[in-house]
Amino acid sequence: MKASAIIVAAGSGVRLGKQEPKAFVKIGGRTILSYSLAVIAELDEIGEVVITVPAGFESIARAEVSSVGIGIPVKITVGGVERQDSVRIALALTSAESELVIVHDAARPFADADIFRRCLDAASRVGAAIAAVPVADTLKRVDGDRAIVETVARAGLWQAQTPQAFRRELLVSAHDRAFEQKIAATDDADLVERSGARVEVVPASSRNLKITTLADLALAEALVTSRA
Repeated sequence: MKASAIIVAAGSGVRLGKQEPKAFVKIGGRTILSYSLAVIAELDEIGEVVITVPAGFESIARAEVSSVGIGIPVKITVGGVERQDSVRIALALTSAESELVIVHDAARPFADADIFRRCLDAASRVGAAIAAVPVADTLKRVDGDRAIVETVARAGLWQAQTPQAFRRELLVSAHDRAFEQKIAATDDADLVERSGARVEVVPASSRNLKITTLADLALAEALVTSRA
């Protein structure tokens, strides 16, 4: 077994204003989760997948897995309070035989097999790699009164996305350290960076959007319609 995949699908999606958690909201007649599952099913490089979901949605997630037809072992577990907790929980369920672990947020349904493969290839080579896009907009730092205090040069700045791939032992060590030292981070790459390890950027696409708000959901629907 070369790689394990973790799909983080435990978010509540409160900002979407839906009754169901975000990963189970539908776009194009399919759940958001199903898009990531379909990509995993394409990847021979992945030998197992662990999915974190909100409590009470385990059987619904299992039905989604069955509908996609994933031919590798799938473990479904209840996620934690924060995303970082969910990844740590899932990571403990991955096989110690896996050389690599690739982590992906179900809230990014348009990540394709190519970006997964390129992240896995880079992680195999250097230890860690993330999908990202260069920052295109001018950035302003503001104070508590919303007054601009600084214009931040965007040269060399990239916007992190998922998937993010790591050598398994590197990611396990980073999460263990964060748990022991009560370090909180918004993505796994941050935890690995703190260990001094090299993390490489893999150029991705702005189409790999993260669904957070109703506006994002509307844009995702439009993208699905345009593809059809």
